[in-house]
Amino acid sequence: MTTSAEDRTLILLRHAEPEPGGAGQDDRERPLTELGREQAQEVGRWLREHGLGCDEVMCSPALRTRETMQEVAAAGCPEAEVQIEHRLYNADADDVLAVIRESTDDANVLLVIGHAPGLPTAVSLLADGEGDDEAHEQLSNGFPPGAAAVLRFSGHWQDLAYGAAVLDELRAPRPVTVSG
Repeated sequence: MTTSAEDRTLILLRHAEPEPGGAGQDDRERPLTELGREQAQEVGRWLREHGLGCDEVMCSPALRTRETMQEVAAAGCPEAEVQIEHRLYNADADDVLAVIRESTDDANVLLVIGHAPGLPTAVSLLADGEGDDEAHEQLSNGFPPGAAAVLRFSGHWQDLAYGAAVLDELRAPRPVTVSG
């Protein structure tokens, strides 16, 4: 059964700030810092305030991405199905696109939680200069931990291609102020 093409929202979220890696530590097991937990909760609140509940979530298996997902959900961003997708760990932009294309057609809002440099490169290639100028300017200045890009396109996930989306918004974490 084929469904008609619909407007889709794709949210690409880089995991929030993780603990630094240590000698001999498995990179996949790095947890979030307290600041990282706060960043992820801010993203969850921001998504909720913008009415962006997720129909499907695809998440890298790394601890920092899973913790980011948990904090986003705990902050009130409604989610449906969560899939741990191993190809998102150390993914390049082509891997990210391949994972997105496998999303269910029932999902109109898809959240992908992964890593740099694959995620920010995918944002840049998917939007290819289309959309909000300020968001593109922010993207050119970097995609820090806890950053989220909101892209829109019309069609089936399986047909998503580079240059086919519009970058609506880029949300970066608020800068941390150090007192003293």
